[in-house]
Amino acid sequence: MEAAANQSNQPRESFARQVRNAVIWRSGSQIVAQLVQWAATFLVIRILSPHDYGLYAMTGVVLVFLNMLNGYGLASGLVQRESVSRHEVRQLFGMLIALNATLAIAQLLIAPVAASYYRQPEVAALLRVQSLLYIATPFIALPYAVLNREMDFRRQAKVNIVASIVSASTALGGALAGWGVWTLVFAPMALFGTRAIGLTIAARVLVWPSFDFRGAGGLARFGGMMAASQLFWFLQSQADVFIAGRHFTPHMLGIYTTSLFLTQIFVSKFVPPLNEVAFSAYARIQHDPAATAAAFVKAVRVIMLVALPFYTGLAITAEPLVLTMLGDKWAEAIPVVRLLACAMPFMTLQVLLTPACDARGRPGIGVRNGAVGAAILACAFLVAVRWGPVGLGWAWIAAYPLYLVASCWRALPVIGVTARGLADAIATPFAAALAMALAVTGIAALLPPLPALPQLAILVAAGALVYGGWLFVFARGTIAELRGLIGR
Repeated sequence: MEAAANQSNQPRESFARQVRNAVIWRSGSQIVAQLVQWAATFLVIRILSPHDYGLYAMTGVVLVFLNMLNGYGLASGLVQRESVSRHEVRQLFGMLIALNATLAIAQLLIAPVAASYYRQPEVAALLRVQSLLYIATPFIALPYAVLNREMDFRRQAKVNIVASIVSASTALGGALAGWGVWTLVFAPMALFGTRAIGLTIAARVLVWPSFDFRGAGGLARFGGMMAASQLFWFLQSQADVFIAGRHFTPHMLGIYTTSLFLTQIFVSKFVPPLNEVAFSAYARIQHDPAATAAAFVKAVRVIMLVALPFYTGLAITAEPLVLTMLGDKWAEAIPVVRLLACAMPFMTLQVLLTPACDARGRPGIGVRNGAVGAAILACAFLVAVRWGPVGLGWAWIAAYPLYLVASCWRALPVIGVTARGLADAIATPFAAALAMALAVTGIAALLPPLPALPQLAILVAAGALVYGGWLFVFARGTIAELRGLIGR
């Protein structure tokens, strides 16, 4: 009996080790890649103007809209399935090629319409060149699906780091060479091209595509549901830029979108790779509701332990941070950054819900949540746009808590977690972040006038000491859990 118990524990231990390795490689490589890209990005921001970033943001609405149809939902369907044949892999490759060729043509046709809507002729030229991005997508999405299915994030990590170095070098070189807004176009193209080549080699799955899609209905349906979910994500994530782009000058739009970039660094750069691992892991344990619920609660607790002090510190130190990282010409972003940082904890919790529901075989939950979010946020942005970038910041604060409550009401029963369980998971980091906010605000008021950099250094150090000290005194169990998680 003891031997049988040991054998039954071996698969669990092996799976747990696989998840830990996946997190280490996926999030670790993301950190390294982002450090490389951020070093270049913040240098580029200091060189380029808000006008350049405003023009690029206008093209981003079209790119995000078309890219949600680029087949990554189909790739997720391949990850979610229990078994996959070589013929299905060929069918997926064929679907990806057909989809992305269609999207490239669609973007060429949309380009002059978008330029007319924004009243910026240069937008059309930017979009035409950006249509080349779709060539690389099939060669990224297919190996992505294969490697994610195997939970092999080590080879992905190496490719991502190399691609980040190539992209960052292109961006910095372009900015120094005076390319202006075209710097922001060619850097992602370098990133996509490098990832396409690297992932295809890493996954060793270069197959001949099949355009005979008979029997691929299940894969297409799952991919279609994921695409529908992404459609509503597009509506809520791009509604502000779409609405503001019509009413703002490129300069004002650049101020707003750069503020959004700064405040969304954690939720858009660190959480998605963890969600990729989580989706693969949830899919493997989808038939064990208790395990899924426990894994979700632990993920929330650990992620919010980092997210809450990050966002709180960002709101308090917005002025010295913006002046230090972006420069004086971005000073108009300070109040916008402060407001957006207050809304980001709600967004971070929101994006953690969908992978657990998808892996439980309920992608419709994410679709319905996305529809509610799109309606709430779009209405808020339509009302707030008349007050400029600051008005949009207040719209985020007003709308996102409502969106999160509606999403939790629908998603938590599927995941198997109660509202009380979710609240308990975030209670400790919330209390510590609140103590940090009060202490740092008091210290900032007592400081004499200082240049931005030393002021930022003092406030960040003080915040870290207060946050860590609070956890050490009142939440040693949380520290022990985090230390054990990292140590394992």
